[in-house]
Amino acid sequence: MEEIAVRVETEINLTESEEKVKMAVANLFGNVPTEITPSYKGSILKAEAKGQEALVKLRNLLRSDRIRDAARKALFEGVRGQTIGFCLNKQVAFAGHVSFSEEVAESPLGPIRVTIECENPRQLIDWLAPRTA
Repeated sequence: MEEIAVRVETEINLTESEEKVKMAVANLFGNVPTEITPSYKGSILKAEAKGQEALVKLRNLLRSDRIRDAARKALFEGVRGQTIGFCLNKQVAFAGHVSFSEEVAESPLGPIRVTIECENPRQLIDWLAPRTA
């Protein structure tokens, strides 16, 4: 598959443990390098990875959680040109599962925002969350 760039960003609120937020991201994307910068509400965790291997853990979770069809819908809704954007629930990620969420209101601690850039989003979605039927 072509070049893939994955960017992950989430807020770390003052009431949250930095280590737990890192664990939530690692549960979805593996051991990706993270960078934490201060923000007015706490800090921001950012992670970047290249290549399809950065999405293998997420792909496996979509399969084991049996949410591939729901994931396909959420992923296709997030396609803008050569970019796929979506949000994941941070608390569910910490528990080692996947739950898609809205940008605001649905996740009290704020979502994990994911942006994937690739040449062929449809092909990537077919690999990440193949049809079940």
